[in-house]
Amino acid sequence: MLNQNIKNYFKQKNCLVTGGTGMIGREISKILVNFGANVKAISLDKIKIHDKVDHVYGDLTSLEFCKDQTKDMDCVFHVAGIKGSVKVTIEKPASFFVPLLMFNTNVLEASRINKVKKLVYTSSIGAYSNNEVFVESDDNDQGPPMDMYPGWAKRMAEMQIKAYQAQYNLEDYSIVRPCNVYGPGDNFDPENAMVIPSLMFRIRSGEDPMRIWGDGSAIRDFAFARDVAEGTIQALFHGTRGKYLNLGSGKAVTIKELVETLNSFLKFKYEFDTSKSSGWPKRLMDISLAREMIGYNPSTSLKDGLLETWNWFLDNEGEHKLKKNYFK
Repeated sequence: MLNQNIKNYFKQKNCLVTGGTGMIGREISKILVNFGANVKAISLDKIKIHDKVDHVYGDLTSLEFCKDQTKDMDCVFHVAGIKGSVKVTIEKPASFFVPLLMFNTNVLEASRINKVKKLVYTSSIGAYSNNEVFVESDDNDQGPPMDMYPGWAKRMAEMQIKAYQAQYNLEDYSIVRPCNVYGPGDNFDPENAMVIPSLMFRIRSGEDPMRIWGDGSAIRDFAFARDVAEGTIQALFHGTRGKYLNLGSGKAVTIKELVETLNSFLKFKYEFDTSKSSGWPKRLMDISLAREMIGYNPSTSLKDGLLETWNWFLDNEGEHKLKKNYFK
C-alpha cells in the first residue's frame, strides 16, 4: 500500500510515534525506520522494538513532557491508547477514561504549540454508536459510543482536532478509526485481553475443551496490525481533511470462522456454549472511503495474520508483563 512517493517523503523526517511499543505503533515505527526516517517511540512499556528507534520511557499525561517530545518533529503518529476487555471497561472505567483524556489532549496541544506539520490520530471503532455496519459521516455521531468511557475520550480527541481545523486551519491533522486490531505485540494478559489474544492464550494453556460464549454466529471485523499501520501512514501522508476514516479488514468474519481458522493450524478441542450471549450480532466496517481517499487496501488474510500472531506469541509469551497495566 505504501508507494515510492510515500517512502521518499519520510526519508530523514523526524517522526514521533506515541504508543510506539503497541501493536500498531511498533509496526509504524519499523516501517518508518526502513524508509530512512528518524523515529522516536514513546511508551510506558519496558520494551525495545528496534535498534534504530529512539525509545523514550515517559508519561504522556504530562503536558510539559509532551511539549519536550514533540519539539522539532515533522510528523506525529498519536497511536497511544489503552486496550482492555469488556469486563475491565465495565469494572474500571476511570482507568480508561482519565488517562486517555489527558494524553490525547496533551499530545495534540503540544503538537499544535510546536507547529508539527503533519499528525494522525488513531481513534477507534468504539467511538461509533451501536450499529451493524459502520460508515463515516459528516454529521456528528448519534447516540453514545459503543465503548462508553473510552469511546467518549476518543470522540473528544476527534473534536479537539476539528477545533484546531476551525480556529487554526490545521488541515494536516488527520483521524483514523481502526476496527478490532490484532497481531504481533498484542496484549496476551488473560485478565484483560481481547478476543484473539484471549483465545490464543487459552489454547496455549491447554483448556480442553475450550468453551466459547454464544453459538459462533456473531460477525466481527478483524484487521491485521501491519495493514492498519500502513493505512495510518497513508492517512498522515495524504491527509483526511478533518474526516475520520475507517481502517478495517474489509471482510466479515464470524466467531465460528475465527475459531475454525485457528483450528486449521492449531490442534485443540472447542465447543460453543449457546446458553451464553453471542454479543452484538454484527459489527463490520465499511472501508470504501479509505480506499478512495488514501488508497487503503488491506491484503493480509485472516489465516496468515493469525499464524504470524501465534508464532510471535510463542516467542514472546511474557511480554505482557512488561507492558503498562492501567487496571492494577
